[in-house]
Amino acid sequence: MKLRLRQTNSRNNSTFLISAAVTAALGISHNAIAAETEQTPKLQDVEVISVTGTRRSLRTVAESTVPVDVITSESMTSTGQLEISQVLNALVPSFNYPSATLADGTDHARPAVLRGLAPDHTLVLINGKRRHSGALLNLGGTVGRGSTAVDLNMIPTSAIKRVEVLRDGAAAQYGSDAIAGVINIVLKDANQGGSVSLTYGEYDTQMAGSPQLLDTFINDEGNLGFTKGDDRSINDGGTRTLSANSGYALADDGFVNVSLEIRNNEPTNRSGIDEREQYARDENGQLDPRELTFDRYNHRFGKADIEDFAVFYNAGYELENNKRLYSFGSFSKREGNSGGFYRRAKDSRNVSSIYPNGFLPQIVTDVEDQSFAIGLEGETNQWTWDISTNYGRNDFGFGVTNSLNTSLGSNSPTDFDNGALIYEQWLLNADASNVFDLGLPDDVYVTIGAEYRRENYKIEAGEEASYITKLDADGNPVAAGGAQVLSGFSPDSATNQSRNNIALFAEFDTYLTDDWNLVLAGRFEDYSDFGSTFTSKLATRYIISDDFSLRGAISTGFRAPSLAQTSYKSISTVFENGVPSEVGLFPVNEPAAVALGARQLEPEESVNLTAGFIYTQGDFSLTFDAYRIDIDDRIVLSENLRGDAVEAILQQAGEFNTQSVRYFTNAIDSTTKGLDIVATYRVDLADFGGLNLSAAANINDTEVTHVKENPAELAALGDSYQYFARREVSRFEQGTPDDKLNLSATWILNEWTTSLRVSRYGEVQDVSSNPTNDEVIAAKWITDLEVAYQPNASWKFALGANNLFDQYPQDTVSNIGFSNFNQIFTYSAFTPYSLDGRFVYGNISYRF
Repeated sequence: MKLRLRQTNSRNNSTFLISAAVTAALGISHNAIAAETEQTPKLQDVEVISVTGTRRSLRTVAESTVPVDVITSESMTSTGQLEISQVLNALVPSFNYPSATLADGTDHARPAVLRGLAPDHTLVLINGKRRHSGALLNLGGTVGRGSTAVDLNMIPTSAIKRVEVLRDGAAAQYGSDAIAGVINIVLKDANQGGSVSLTYGEYDTQMAGSPQLLDTFINDEGNLGFTKGDDRSINDGGTRTLSANSGYALADDGFVNVSLEIRNNEPTNRSGIDEREQYARDENGQLDPRELTFDRYNHRFGKADIEDFAVFYNAGYELENNKRLYSFGSFSKREGNSGGFYRRAKDSRNVSSIYPNGFLPQIVTDVEDQSFAIGLEGETNQWTWDISTNYGRNDFGFGVTNSLNTSLGSNSPTDFDNGALIYEQWLLNADASNVFDLGLPDDVYVTIGAEYRRENYKIEAGEEASYITKLDADGNPVAAGGAQVLSGFSPDSATNQSRNNIALFAEFDTYLTDDWNLVLAGRFEDYSDFGSTFTSKLATRYIISDDFSLRGAISTGFRAPSLAQTSYKSISTVFENGVPSEVGLFPVNEPAAVALGARQLEPEESVNLTAGFIYTQGDFSLTFDAYRIDIDDRIVLSENLRGDAVEAILQQAGEFNTQSVRYFTNAIDSTTKGLDIVATYRVDLADFGGLNLSAAANINDTEVTHVKENPAELAALGDSYQYFARREVSRFEQGTPDDKLNLSATWILNEWTTSLRVSRYGEVQDVSSNPTNDEVIAAKWITDLEVAYQPNASWKFALGANNLFDQYPQDTVSNIGFSNFNQIFTYSAFTPYSLDGRFVYGNISYRF
């Protein structure tokens, strides 16, 4: 077997790396960068330069024509969150990071959403350059189903100077994917100083609505009985994070800044009691005595076991003739382990000679992520220009451990290499800017540019035992084939697809009067696989007074179908009620998909409208922005199409071994409407220090305005065959909070800083294909608190708790009624906040 994956979690490797990192960091220096943010400003006034939303330099947040949140490194560290996705979830109301568990690879690389849209509707930049996407295609029943997204958590917080979140469509400026907005991560660039930070935390929680099992017995009817106590108390999920950052001077004219981060996240388990009989009864109908000693908490419902290692660098060097060479890059690695559904001892998918007591199959991943960028900028004949190239690669290796291939019987291995998904991106970018005097009150700032991008997507096959299904003499499956919990990629699934596109863009920025700023942008792109598109944007800001300004924008946008959506192929054997069937996800040009109505994918097209105002008065500021986003031809994953009529069509198309098919399709149109409100206030408390207050709210509503009619091939089969049905529509409309409110207060008194945040997550629904099983997850308030002590400029000590009051969503048994699985899986995975309860932590950091 090709060994791509570590099949066990070795803590010794992390211990060695932490020791080495601390040793190295002690000789390195870093200068802390502080900046103002709309949401959590510092007491002192520090100007922030925003580069997101316009290519014009020296543009502050308050002067922006579109809403931009700027999150500083100091704001990030005060959240107590250890991953950038969690940080943004805590600080930006329109950003959501939904839970995901029992969702295959999505457990290891959870996608995030902005303004309730898909994860791939948000463009991510590093230092203003497009970041490559992850290779994982999210196929589980979670928020973001059918999408690929940038794995933000591959980027260490220790490397980040600030994060700029543009809450507006920007495809005309930055290209595909920028429908919901843009997240620009600016790397640290200090050339001296150093910092080392160590954080440890764990969950200390009591599971609301999930009782502790005290005893298992056989009742008078000869069935299992259980004695239960109070809600279950748990301490788990120990998390260790070491981060180090350092800056070096390169001669007198340059710098290199290096950041390292190691995270070791132990798994959590919020599963409930499994009251099912685990073993077959004897010939007299008596229970197996092992039922009384069996561990009833046999699932792992919670966060995956994750180990992350990341190194980032950012460098620049001033050359002669007003030119500057710059470069940045990264290497990140993740090893993960998550559980699937428990296979009972008497389960038809078990082989009792291998697992006499049943088994919990586990998905393991080995992810490597690399990037490199280099560029040269300068000035020639009054033109400021920038030429750069960057490359990114995400290799997502899959494996399964503690499992088996049932069809191979007692000869089955228990560990499998399932293959890998690989995405690569290479860009060449050039732009130039100049200022022209056209007789207006302000010069016209002009930017023109071009970009070439090449992408490649691969699926590498796994070892044979991970996907094969053994057949009997008549050619029928003898049992479930492939590795239990996740079948490997077969040679038929292997693919290697590439495409390229060329873009030309221009932007004009000026003041038509002393008070009226106008930005106009246009972009033409031509793709090798689906053709060309043109997008445009008009943004404006009008100053009513020194304290009050109006702003707004209108733009068109697009998102090209990802290579994963156009080329992903997977076939696996699934048993339902003891009957095997071959379920396939096919590209739209495969005969199985074409026979059931698949059509060539087209790009999604959008129209974005935003309008709002900015009000500042002394130490108070308020921004209000309303928006509407209309998206046509959204790319979604169809239902599993199955049944006798489907099988007949597939056989006519030559697909004799497939009984169920799904494919990607431009099935729906949607409209998203909402409001973003951000208010901040600074209070001087004299001898009692200073207080920073902020309130930020997002109100968001997504409606699927049109579901396209079934293709003719399906329509001929009758109304019972729907290629996009109620459950998937509801995930778009109700899968993320309809509102979110973040309130924060930071009190600074001498050496002490106390940070209090209260977040309200609005209602979410976990919709089932059966309406009686729909689950409403009510709104919930979550409170975070941190107290930090800084005796001098070097040392800082902090203690904190996230979800201080240990809030959980309503348990599934109380919410939708009792069933075995509702008791085992105690809470809905659509919960928009952590499912793991109260997290307490401590942090020690040292700067020099």
